[in-house]
Amino acid sequence: MASLLDRIVTVDALDVASRRVFVRVDFNVPLTDEGAVADDTRIREALPTIRHLVQAGARVVLASHLGRPKKGRDPKLSLAAAGERLAELISAEIVLTDDCIGDGARKVVHDLRDGRVALLENLRFHPEEEANDEGFARELAKLCDMYVDDAFGAVHRAHASVDALPRLVGTRAAGFLLAKELKILGTLAAGPERPYLAVLGGAKVSDKIGVIEALFTKVDALLVGGAMANTFLAAQGKEMGRSLVEVDKLPLARDLLARAVDKRVAVLLPTDVVVAQHVGAAEGRVVGVEAVGREDMALDIGPATVAAFREKLLRARSVFWNGPMGLFEKAPFAQGSIGVAKAIAESASFSVVGGGDSVAAVQQAGLAERFTHVSTGGGASLELLEGRTLPGVEALRT
Repeated sequence: MASLLDRIVTVDALDVASRRVFVRVDFNVPLTDEGAVADDTRIREALPTIRHLVQAGARVVLASHLGRPKKGRDPKLSLAAAGERLAELISAEIVLTDDCIGDGARKVVHDLRDGRVALLENLRFHPEEEANDEGFARELAKLCDMYVDDAFGAVHRAHASVDALPRLVGTRAAGFLLAKELKILGTLAAGPERPYLAVLGGAKVSDKIGVIEALFTKVDALLVGGAMANTFLAAQGKEMGRSLVEVDKLPLARDLLARAVDKRVAVLLPTDVVVAQHVGAAEGRVVGVEAVGREDMALDIGPATVAAFREKLLRARSVFWNGPMGLFEKAPFAQGSIGVAKAIAESASFSVVGGGDSVAAVQQAGLAERFTHVSTGGGASLELLEGRTLPGVEALRT
């Protein structure tokens, strides 16, 4: 299998001194109710590339999206807070433009000195960004001499700053974060050391059909938790009460389970769950999957399931995890995700976790350092393992 980095240069191969370098970063960070950055992980992950460019004397132009603005400019989705946090992290002034295109942005970039950093305002304040509009990309191209993509969390989207723009810029490269993500996830995509286990959670089977089908040809076992496990359990005839179940996907779930048998892939589903009658419950109770009551909602995997998953995970040589095992944001329903995180951390496996809530479980448990890789892109990592083309990666090839 060809390397995902074939015909892609990395940022350290560029002569960037005194050049305007447009860096597509992923500063799509969660904000507090007061508008401050709640989790700066994605900003920190971009620091190696930013610091390299600053030290090499580039004129650094950072660009990102934040959230999903409905109709143009939304002050609540300004990148000002991200810029302030970045300034703290690199101990330098960050100039935030009033817009990502136009005279104001061009003037800020024109006035940048070597080794200084500007941050463009939210790209998605312009609907042309998500439309991959070439005219919008040409406006962005006026701000740079070189292009660097370091936003792995966005490379699966054919958006203007990710796809159209780099094709307009003669010199383009991958940042250090993007190169690391492609190298490590490429190892999983190519076929890692076995036994290879995938742990999948989250809400919907429908979100992960493609990756499940792709993993059937690679993994030895699939461990399923979260609300998506409810749909598989219901497909087996289990009564799931008021649990979230994709009723229209029950035939698909049955088909996937049958295909797993044909492919000789073990599928481990929960044998017990933590239930409550509403998501705001102060505590849950553990029941077997045969004993979910009519008013119950399954909101986490139970301790027997965690133990069964753990036994498998401790023997694995490679593990990919995407999606929480339950309603992780609520303390009574977080133990399944934390238990899986601990088991993977204790294994000797090549371990990769991707996806916001599963990453949050790893970080909350203080175990991030014990994983081989904590990916910054849930959707991008899934599409990569599914074998789909990632527009932002293809646009970097020379």
